[in-house]
Amino acid sequence: MSEEQMTITIDALITQVSGLQREDLEHWIANQWVRPEDAGSGGDYVFHAIDVARVRLIQELHHDLQINEDALPVVLSLLDQLYDQRRRLRALNDAIAAVAPEDVRRDLARHLAEHEK
Repeated sequence: MSEEQMTITIDALITQVSGLQREDLEHWIANQWVRPEDAGSGGDYVFHAIDVARVRLIQELHHDLQINEDALPVVLSLLDQLYDQRRRLRALNDAIAAVAPEDVRRDLARHLAEHEK
């Protein structure tokens, strides 16, 4: 099973993330800052690798960088937008590399280099 497919329980996550408190994590879930899979009737949450990364990010922002709870949703939203744009740019780059002729790719690279100056 790949790392992306691995799942863990809330107890395992609390053990893995230094300083993470169950109350904080449950609060983040209630605020939908973290969206684990619900295991169903009376079951525990199931956290995927992306959820674990999100928990680590929130832990760092809130506890290490002291971003207050009122600002946290704004910061998370901005980071989500940034990550989404990075994914889109990567997909665009891959599409250009796959379908554009060499001369077009070269012209694009030259044009971008000129605008970085």
